[in-house]
Amino acid sequence: MYEYISGKVSEITPTYIVVENSGIGYFINISLFSYSKFNESENAKVFIYEAIREDAFTLYGFFDKKERDIFIQLISVSGIGANTARMMLSAMTPDEIQQAIISGNVALLKTIKGIGAKSAQRVIVDLRDKMAKITEDQEIFVDQSNTSKEEALSALVMLGFTKSQVEKTLSKMQKETTELSVEELIKEVLKRL
Repeated sequence: MYEYISGKVSEITPTYIVVENSGIGYFINISLFSYSKFNESENAKVFIYEAIREDAFTLYGFFDKKERDIFIQLISVSGIGANTARMMLSAMTPDEIQQAIISGNVALLKTIKGIGAKSAQRVIVDLRDKMAKITEDQEIFVDQSNTSKEEALSALVMLGFTKSQVEKTLSKMQKETTELSVEELIKEVLKRL
């Protein structure tokens, strides 16, 4: 699976971008939100979601990981396909969709073409807790300069430890010690858990 494709922007429209990398042009479907972010760029780093079906192999691209995460959550809802999710991300920003779902704003979601009252309610019921979790994950580290702590947390959560347990340990360690590499942080947290 591709994480991202980075390269020269060969062509861009409100619905797709063509990114050239190593002599290969990748046709990637995008939302209007991503289009507005990539529009003036000569080079782009496009985060990818691959949709593989019997009859098609389609790439969907996103300006950042948050937009992709929201797209993945949206398509997990019964009745919401990739094109509907892309339409939602074109009609509203990822933050607006997230807030509408968390606050249960059916009326706002219904304003999106292809989303009726039942679909809006289903999206809210299925995703309210998950969208709140995406917000929590983003607020863990307000200080973006502390990437070692962020990487260590991510690695330890992937190893199966709970986020809150790791955060407590990392916070205690931050008070006790100064600069540690990611590897040193992980080893130290493993000793303490």
